[in-house]
Amino acid sequence: MKVKMILPALVEAKSPFWRPIKYSLFPPLGLATLASFLSPADEVEIVDEHVEEVAVDDTPDLVVIQVYVTSASRAYRLADHYRAKGVFVALGGLHVTSVPEEAALHADAIFLGPGDTTFPQFLADFRRREAKPVYFSPLRSLDIPLPRRDLIKRERYLVPNSLVVSRGCPHHCNFCYKDNFFQGGPSFYTRRVDAALAEIESLPGRHLYFLDDHLLGDRKFSAGLFEGMRGMKRLFQGAATVDSILEGDLIEKAVEAGLRSIFIGFESINPANLRSSNKRQNLGRDYDRVIRRLDELGVFINGSFVFGLDDDGPDVFRRTASWAIERGITTATFHILTPYPGTGLFQSLNDQGRITSRDWDLYDTRHVVYQPKGMSAQELKDGYDWAYREFYSWGSILEGAGSHLEFANRLRHVLYAGGWKRFEPLWNFLIKSKALFSMRGVLESILSSAQSARGEADSQDGKLSLDNRMSIGGVKSSL
Repeated sequence: MKVKMILPALVEAKSPFWRPIKYSLFPPLGLATLASFLSPADEVEIVDEHVEEVAVDDTPDLVVIQVYVTSASRAYRLADHYRAKGVFVALGGLHVTSVPEEAALHADAIFLGPGDTTFPQFLADFRRREAKPVYFSPLRSLDIPLPRRDLIKRERYLVPNSLVVSRGCPHHCNFCYKDNFFQGGPSFYTRRVDAALAEIESLPGRHLYFLDDHLLGDRKFSAGLFEGMRGMKRLFQGAATVDSILEGDLIEKAVEAGLRSIFIGFESINPANLRSSNKRQNLGRDYDRVIRRLDELGVFINGSFVFGLDDDGPDVFRRTASWAIERGITTATFHILTPYPGTGLFQSLNDQGRITSRDWDLYDTRHVVYQPKGMSAQELKDGYDWAYREFYSWGSILEGAGSHLEFANRLRHVLYAGGWKRFEPLWNFLIKSKALFSMRGVLESILSSAQSARGEADSQDGKLSLDNRMSIGGVKSSL
């Protein structure tokens, strides 16, 4: 059987003139995981349109397409093309689960929720020519085969060693897809620690990126994972919540295992916005203490912020950007509030008659698709654009770097933040010339310098006693 698996490009990434680096970071791990259920006798190809062209002149037996909201239009065009040629097309992913009736118009079969729990049954049905139109299961398990990494073109990605050791998140923010995607079953679950460690051991190189929504979400699992990773000499990045950074010593265990950069959803510096978004894990938490703790440990922070919540006014952009710069947030990801279909936010705004567009191409957190309450749509768009320009100006990067306690962290801040946004023409060139792999060593060097910097600082323990260090930052800072 000949199988073609496609990850269509998101709208921005399909531009023939400009390829942003963020779309060439990670390979399509979800499709590679589904491919692991195929027979060794099957001929399978994975095509990621973010890094290569999709040839459509073939006639495979089966086409499987993963659909996100801003790739939906492209995904449907590809699906319609292949179906017109008599090819069986299956669609799955976040957007399919959110709008199944829409997706079903373009598919012979759709998958609702995580496809790895139902794909084996689908394959058995398909081989018997008895495939069903809809596959859904409330069962949740990560006890599945390893992804078919042999199908991934590693040289096309900056971070080919991405992996997933847990699914979902234990929290329930009303603008998040999660509750809809995991409906009917657990919304957060993990792999076995030994299975996760075995996959890590199998990956070449030093650098890893955990794609988990919340790497610290299950403290027992995470502690076991980090203990098993000690001594592996890995460098890794991941995501966690504000509250998980403050509780206990799990973040120190993560750093000892190799954590060097972490994505944190601050979302808003206004408690009223946190309450209305059901962002309870952030309420009453000391953001400054989180930042100090991570800075002492030499961990980069990628802070996420949302603009356009109902308690935001026109001053939110300057207040948020200044707050992040003054505290030395290494990189910031700003978003225009986007009511993804299937979320509580979408339902609420739709009930209020505030949804102004259902063009999914615009649901990319860079466009305004609803009527804000505290400002006009144009003010929201202009303020969002201004915040990005302000945060990533050289003056702001240098100011943010100056907030770090150690010189090494200041230098790393400039290299990391500047490299991420100030050299976009270089990233575009490397992506188009298929030479992105040449920058992996640079990334590893910047991340590994944190370990060296901490080691040098800790060797000078005559300057600060352990008690003094704990009183300054709230935590033990040594590795």
